Amino acid sequence: MRRFTAIILTAGLVAGLLAGCGGSTGSMENAGESQVSREDSVIVAMEPTAEPETGFDPAFGWGAGEHVHEPLIQSTLTVTNPDLTIGYDLATDTSVSEDGLTWTVTIRGDVKFTDGEPLTAGDVAFTYNTVKETSSVNDFTMLDRAEALNDTTVVFHMTRPFSIWPYTMAAVGILPEHTYDSRTYGTNPIGSGRYMLKQWDQGQQVILEANPDYYGEAPQMKQVTILFMEEDAAFLAAQAGQVDVAYTSATYSDQNIDGYELAAYETVDNRGFNLPAVPEGTDEEGRQTGNDFTSDVRVRRAINLGIDRQEMIDHVLNGYGSPAYSACDQLPWYSEASEVAYDPKEAGKLLDEAGWRMGPDGVREKDGVKASLNLLFSAGDSVRQALVEDFADQMEELGIACTTEGVGWDAAYDRALADPLLWGWGAHTPMELYNIYHTEEKSGSARYSPYGNEAVDAYMDQALASGDLEESYALWQKAQWDGTTGVTQEGDVPWVWLVNIDHLYWVRDGLRVAEQKIHPHGHGWSVVNNVDQWSWEE
Repeated sequence: MRRFTAIILTAGLVAGLLAGCGGSTGSMENAGESQVSREDSVIVAMEPTAEPETGFDPAFGWGAGEHVHEPLIQSTLTVTNPDLTIGYDLATDTSVSEDGLTWTVTIRGDVKFTDGEPLTAGDVAFTYNTVKETSSVNDFTMLDRAEALNDTTVVFHMTRPFSIWPYTMAAVGILPEHTYDSRTYGTNPIGSGRYMLKQWDQGQQVILEANPDYYGEAPQMKQVTILFMEEDAAFLAAQAGQVDVAYTSATYSDQNIDGYELAAYETVDNRGFNLPAVPEGTDEEGRQTGNDFTSDVRVRRAINLGIDRQEMIDHVLNGYGSPAYSACDQLPWYSEASEVAYDPKEAGKLLDEAGWRMGPDGVREKDGVKASLNLLFSAGDSVRQALVEDFADQMEELGIACTTEGVGWDAAYDRALADPLLWGWGAHTPMELYNIYHTEEKSGSARYSPYGNEAVDAYMDQALASGDLEESYALWQKAQWDGTTGVTQEGDVPWVWLVNIDHLYWVRDGLRVAEQKIHPHGHGWSVVNNVDQWSWEE
């Protein structure tokens, strides 16, 4: 058996790493000294990939993209509440026309940018028109243009109905039209949010300072320092008392750090395999697509039943996770029909029905062909590798021979058209379902794996065209399973979901981290969405 368990660092390795990082701790020490002298500041260690490559410009992905989070420096029209329903930030009212093609948003009239200039609907319109033209991170094809009717009213003219527009409005920080320059804004942002950018030492740290003129409740944390460092360095920084919060993973979860508690936050940061749902072939670009083994829905259902998700959580994640059954577990648009119990006996029956009979070597065969899967994962991701290896062991118990292969993302997208790839998903928007399952017009197949279902497409199209956001949730649920068809176990099951990975952080004793809403995919900025509400015990 090839069960992968969490790797625990030896004392010798820790000592070696500590000695090796001595020349790069200057900024940490300086930040730490600032924290010691103040009771209203905090230092947080995040992974290097959390640092925005293009700076703090919403037009180039700040606050959006894979790691969606509140932009902090800029205000947004809406926010997501703890239960993932929609609340207001700048907006005071929203309405949508009966045809879904016009959104009207009224905003506050008492907001100023940090340079003293008022924030108006003109800035909102400018922001959205700019983001539409420049953003390579988010899809804004549903927006035709934004128009300011007056200082407090902005109208969004849509190219198509888009009921979940309020979730988009929760991720787009508002830019100042009067001073915006795309060449410099990312490093010197002017906003109206809870914080201002005080300092950015690229590759090292970001220091945020509370906005003294913020229109909302004044932040309790007046200074927030974000350090960007690899996981082992973050662990050592916590050991040395140089940070107040440090991201970590199950790899370190069996460790103890004096003066710190390991905090685990629930997520919809899931891991799952695509299962190509069509037979082998090639597309118009000459890429290999489809998989003769997984094209049989009975095989896909057997694989889904044959996953012991709790075993993965216990052995790979050291207990820090939850079973995943969809791309949107626990969210308002989640369908409970997605849940499936571990049943290897029934999985075996399905494989038998599909003609895959167990051979003397423990591998199933059909017409002289061995039942096999080549499982792909992103090279260098130890947790994904461990999950893939564990999954391979479980499949081999069903009689499916597996090989595993680490690949770079430059090749992974194409390779996943034919072989299962372990993906990471999870977002605060139903659009995640659309992106995974909806058929693309040009290809006639879903974007990331060969699959198509007209009924599923229709439900999602209806959901987007709905005039009521909360009523649309039921349509997203029907796209998952309507009693007859869908993407769940009783339906097409073109993806199998393994686990939602808890986001783990070392938190210094005495620091009160405000209640966290469920985290999306991506370890990083989501933990500080409400850092303004954090406090130190007296």
